[in-house]
Amino acid sequence: MTAISVLDLVPVRSDQTTADAVAATLALARVADEVGAVRYWVAEHHNMPAVAATNAPLLMALVAAATSRVRVGSGGVMLPNHSPLVVAEQVALLEAAYPGRVDVGIGRAPGSDPVTGHLLRRGSTGDGVDTFDDDVATLAGLVRPEGVSVRVGSTSYALRATPRAVSAPQLWLLGSSTYSAQLAGRLGLPYVFAHHFAGRGTDEAVALYRRTFVPSESVPEPRTIAVANVAVAPTTEQAHRLALPQVRTMWRLRSGMTLEPQELVEDAEDAPLPAAAGDLLTALTESWVIGDPASAADQVRALAARLGTDEIMVQPVAGATRGTPADASPAREQTLRLLAEALG
Repeated sequence: MTAISVLDLVPVRSDQTTADAVAATLALARVADEVGAVRYWVAEHHNMPAVAATNAPLLMALVAAATSRVRVGSGGVMLPNHSPLVVAEQVALLEAAYPGRVDVGIGRAPGSDPVTGHLLRRGSTGDGVDTFDDDVATLAGLVRPEGVSVRVGSTSYALRATPRAVSAPQLWLLGSSTYSAQLAGRLGLPYVFAHHFAGRGTDEAVALYRRTFVPSESVPEPRTIAVANVAVAPTTEQAHRLALPQVRTMWRLRSGMTLEPQELVEDAEDAPLPAAAGDLLTALTESWVIGDPASAADQVRALAARLGTDEIMVQPVAGATRGTPADASPAREQTLRLLAEALG
């Protein structure tokens, strides 16, 4: 059986407040918990009207409190924006509160525009990317119960993210390029490829990760996840209709346009994209999983088999129709329920 997990960007629709979007995410997380998803990850993006996932550890705490079984994690924490010690303290505290349920997906991209990224780094002139390899290794050491030893002059200084940790969150490295694949392999970390965003290069990156993998104490063998945009409905036609708002959002993103709150399905239908967008949309969505339950399950199984991944992480991209309760996302919940049932 193909295992599934969930990635949630906490999208904000045109009919929602931030509070509504968070409430809809918590409802979706409870569905993921109910249908047996392995993990539920939230993203980190900044200054985007269409996305409420600005603080992954805080959202992880909310999701963990609202669920009982599913692993909670970040997809991901964008490490160039943060001190490794701050991230380690946040996730180690979550692991202490919810032992055995915390993942930390680490990304290298800023997750924001250049101005916002500059402010996140408190005006630092560096972009944090040049120290990323060392920062990942530092974070990996800090989240261990024994912590790390820091040399200050002639003195060794013990540094722990929490004072009495008995377990550590699981670190994962995220990426959409061969760079992240090689780094994950070299550090002996499990690897997540952003297939939902990149669409291309997935096979090459996953294969490179496996070739370069060096076993570590916590990860003796390669472990991989691929993320896919997914919309499932009773019929394929309905699924394509529900995916339309997300398709238009991605078109705006790739076209350099401002990202507005996500449209309702009817509003997306009333404002067709220009004919010139056709080729771009085809390229954008060819890697998506859109269909009725049986065909969507087949697509997910085929992707997992092709890549040899341990699981597929689903980003539910089904939009909402007019009249949908603002604090819920029934079409995203339907995507999870129908897919989980079809996968058996």
